[in-house]
Amino acid sequence: MERPLAAKIRLYVDQPLGPGQSVALTQPQAHYLFAVMRLSEGATVTLFNGREGAFAATVTRADKRKGTLAVGEQTAPLQPPPDLWLMFAPIKKARTDFIVEKAVEMGAARIVPVHTDFTNAERIRHDRLQAHAIEAAEQCGATMVPEVTQIARLGALLDDWPGDRRLMFCDEALAGTAAPLPDTVGAADPWAILIGPEGGFSDSERVRLSQMAGSHPVSLGPRILRADTAAVAALTLWQLRIGDWR
Repeated sequence: MERPLAAKIRLYVDQPLGPGQSVALTQPQAHYLFAVMRLSEGATVTLFNGREGAFAATVTRADKRKGTLAVGEQTAPLQPPPDLWLMFAPIKKARTDFIVEKAVEMGAARIVPVHTDFTNAERIRHDRLQAHAIEAAEQCGATMVPEVTQIARLGALLDDWPGDRRLMFCDEALAGTAAPLPDTVGAADPWAILIGPEGGFSDSERVRLSQMAGSHPVSLGPRILRADTAAVAALTLWQLRIGDWR
């Protein structure tokens, strides 16, 4: 039996999904569907919740402040991304938003803001970044939304580092050198990518990261990249060598 075609408008809901389920929309969701997208009763959307895949749904009540959807058949199974963390030092607001959005689109399973010795941004709006991750998942066709964690100090994360998780350490000091990511080592292992702040890593951080078991210091090419550019470049390199693009 063929699955029904997915509607172009996709919506993440934090509710169980299955055929025959009734889903009540939040006020922001209702405003988006009925005031912004101007849907009416009988229109179809695609719903996903990160647990059961994606489902077709029909609008049964349309109101700018409320709304109800009737869940139909599954349109796509759950498709988890690779077991990949993106760790980065927050930068300016719009560029941090960009990093989160692109991490979702490019297949990160967890997004981890870190405070390094030279991090400029002391605080982040965690709820806002998680909302950006949801919007990115809705736009790119994902069936899961990566968790955006609270910001944590890099040293504390390394103190509790999982022994089975390999680390792609993107070291700007290696720009222009031959330090590629190996394409055969640990392909089935959990991985993390670490991008430094605008000021780069401190000498003590660089030494510790380079000496970690399972750490792979890499160069991202002949030029030093901005942090947001480096995140996209690193995710692309990892996906091509080890991830689910192959």
